[in-house]
Amino acid sequence: MFKQLALITAIVGAGALTGCVVANPNTVSAYDAQRMSTVIDATVLSVRPVTLQGRDTGVGTVSGAVIGGIAGSNVGGPRTGGIVGIAGAVVGGLIGNAVERDATTRQADEILLQLKNGDRRAVVQPLGGDVFAVGDPVILVTTGGRTRVMHAPPVTTGSAQPAYPAPYPAPAPQ
Repeated sequence: MFKQLALITAIVGAGALTGCVVANPNTVSAYDAQRMSTVIDATVLSVRPVTLQGRDTGVGTVSGAVIGGIAGSNVGGPRTGGIVGIAGAVVGGLIGNAVERDATTRQADEILLQLKNGDRRAVVQPLGGDVFAVGDPVILVTTGGRTRVMHAPPVTTGSAQPAYPAPYPAPAPQ
């Protein structure tokens, strides 16, 4: 009975953790389909790697506590089973919380951008297929309050030369 309950709890906990993953910047939500997005031209000023902190929803803590409590209560005799079960629940909860945070931690880039009008923006974006370098012409696509950075597609005016967007000059050091 206890083993079946532990297995069910582990499966539910693992399933809940999969819902905590941050979306890839190249993946668009079905909710965003047929919605107008705002597109702004910009140039990359700098890119630095950052770590997106893992989520702490409590699913890992609860799952770990249940599994640890069940496992601990099966250790020892009638007198010590309850004490070991409580200790197992505490330790299992701590381990479950750490596993959840580690499983949802992701690497990302903080991209500093200069807009065409001179304003600057910073966007933190999980690592995807795009690699950005200083001076790259990019577009900011904002839909429903979420912004992603993409390489700007070349725009032509009938000639073979791209007309716009052209990279902005880097600001002079001060």
